[in-house]
Amino acid sequence: MRGFLASSIGVTCAAALALPLTPPALAATARPVPAAEAARPAAHAGTPATTPSDRRAAEPSAAGSTQSLPLEPLTRDRATPSAPATEQGLPRRAVRHFSLVGVVWDDPDAELHGRVQVRTRTAGTGTWSGWQDVETHNADHAADPDTPERASGRVRGATAPLWVGDSDGVELRVRSESDDSAADSTGHASGTRNLPAAPPLPSGLRLELVDPGEDDEASAGDEEEPRAAGGANAETSALTETSAVAEASAVNADLAPLGATEIAALNRAESEQEYLALNPGALTERQLQAKPYVGPRPGIVTRRGWGANEGLRESGFRYSKKVKAAFVHHTASGNNYRCSQVPSLIRSIYRYHVKSMGWRDIGYNFLIDKCGKIYEGRAGGVAKPVLGAHTLGFNSNSMGIAVLGSYGATKPSKSAVKAVARLTAWKLGLYRVNPKGKTYLKSAGSNLHRKGKKVRLNVISGHRDGFKTECPGRKLYGKLGSARSKAAHYQGR
Repeated sequence: MRGFLASSIGVTCAAALALPLTPPALAATARPVPAAEAARPAAHAGTPATTPSDRRAAEPSAAGSTQSLPLEPLTRDRATPSAPATEQGLPRRAVRHFSLVGVVWDDPDAELHGRVQVRTRTAGTGTWSGWQDVETHNADHAADPDTPERASGRVRGATAPLWVGDSDGVELRVRSESDDSAADSTGHASGTRNLPAAPPLPSGLRLELVDPGEDDEASAGDEEEPRAAGGANAETSALTETSAVAEASAVNADLAPLGATEIAALNRAESEQEYLALNPGALTERQLQAKPYVGPRPGIVTRRGWGANEGLRESGFRYSKKVKAAFVHHTASGNNYRCSQVPSLIRSIYRYHVKSMGWRDIGYNFLIDKCGKIYEGRAGGVAKPVLGAHTLGFNSNSMGIAVLGSYGATKPSKSAVKAVARLTAWKLGLYRVNPKGKTYLKSAGSNLHRKGKKVRLNVISGHRDGFKTECPGRKLYGKLGSARSKAAHYQGR
């Protein structure tokens, strides 16, 4: 892979001059949003009177934005009114348009023990949803301890994001609960018993409302320049938006033309030739003579294809040495999305990871929708060992694949499982790894494996194999055996 890295670096400067900011198919239509068009429509009937803070939140803004609203105490203990509130939230209010919600807090190491529920108002109809639960256990999706990304000072604790679709009103409640009482709230225990006191809620709770922007405007990049590594004010290393777009495209230059919105699928023979081309000088004579077990390369929508604003992420890329394993996740963002909405959904998750949670880029290396389409995640090149922030303790020498949706009680589609198999057959094949095999990864520290321990794992593992978590959901986890077999078959094993 060293030759591939050198060749892609060589085209970056030229690409910065040649590559337009706006995808070719959108160049005629992409434009800034006039304030009059961005303004929120008149309030629906039955909307509560707005406060000054509501009015500020409802002011027009450019497409692609985040509203960050501090939570308010909803209840206090009358016996100890100075004690921290065990329930916080926001009363029903009008806000600017948004499509994804999440809750963040100051300390990334603090856990939110309790329940987060949200109601939203559908834009256009004024219909309020019922209460929806937001997944609170999300700390296991993160950069490894002691890495620059984790120690940047920008990282916050956060729930998983929840996709709600185009909305313009919100109501939120966050209730502190002990683990026992939370379990009781979903069970049917009879009688009464003493439960432990509810722990305090984390400090600095805020509701994040994310607007992904329109498809033809999201990649225009007028909002901000890329964050420079080491700080937003490091002017000497800050990239212009033009060079950031070129940089993200150039790392895939050996696979697709500069500015491509999709990396085309290849058949097996073409993929085997690609394997040899991407490894010049890195293969031994024996490896060159051996049959390459590489699955046919699947089609992959690039960051440009889903409209990534390259000005959000930190400049530059971070790599591991190789890819020895693939961790499969679910985003826990709900299943109420259409496949046509996926670019907007990914842009929302990207913005939430970077602007709300403080990460350098979207955490996953790849994302897959329920229709089986594969999307490039963290920037750095789809064929390269890009260091992600997906499996706390095991991000090095691995890749993270997130299936969009929640799969604790819902079965993943056959198309999504097949896409996991196709992607892993190709990417693991580039690193001469058998999808049905076992491998060892050194833990950087998790709640399941101590730091420094060499852990034996399936090459295709679920997130829960590296961290004590429900991810990727019981139903998706149960399909990983099938994905391993299919991937090995695609490799010709």
